[in-house]
Amino acid sequence: MYQFFVDPAQIYISDKRVIIMGEDVNHIKNVLRMRAGEEISVSNGLDGREYRCGILSLGEEEILCELRFIKEDRVELPSQVYLFQGLPKADKMELIIQKAVELGVRQVIPVAASRCVVKLDDKKAAAKRTRWQGIARAAAKQSKRAIIPEVTEVSSFSDAVREASMMDVALIPYELAEDMSRTKEIMENLRPGTSVAVFIGPEGGFSEGEISLAAENGIRPITLGKRILRTETAGLAVLSWIMYQLES
Repeated sequence: MYQFFVDPAQIYISDKRVIIMGEDVNHIKNVLRMRAGEEISVSNGLDGREYRCGILSLGEEEILCELRFIKEDRVELPSQVYLFQGLPKADKMELIIQKAVELGVRQVIPVAASRCVVKLDDKKAAAKRTRWQGIARAAAKQSKRAIIPEVTEVSSFSDAVREASMMDVALIPYELAEDMSRTKEIMENLRPGTSVAVFIGPEGGFSEGEISLAAENGIRPITLGKRILRTETAGLAVLSWIMYQLES
């Protein structure tokens, strides 16, 4: 079943009507070639509910749907996971965001770490964020998420540490960290309802000073094994582990 995101104002619960507007109109009519009577799933991206609808009519600028029933969220992770991603080179951030959304993150926070090669001025950062948010939306739609994870503005490392220190668990994979048994213990103690921050460095990793600052603020260095993982691999490895732990 196809899923679409709409603004909360387009869902009229009392009238049992949902209106779809914007680019999804063309997609439904001309790409998917759907017709009246077919069923679709709609989410507002905020409340975690699935609104199951039947198409009533397909207009030029909007599609009118009948609201058949509301299904409570059962697809989101039972904890809120935040990815603090050091800015990578080229278009790697697009892949990272796409896969992180598929794996259940609540929010992606791009971080300007000291070893980041990429430097974004305000204009470029705004354009990148718009692009990244579109990728998050598409990934949420494809993976049938109940919400659209936010990609925030680029954060400094110190601001990112300050934000992460307020969460229940904060982790930072580090190539010099040892003791896989300790990392396993941390992961196995994750429980539903906790907020989890995951820091991933850029291509050059985090500096010793950044690791020290993170540790001083309660962010735990962990190991991901004996091999050095690329920045686009490390985050997905951690998120997959967290997803498995929380949903098993």
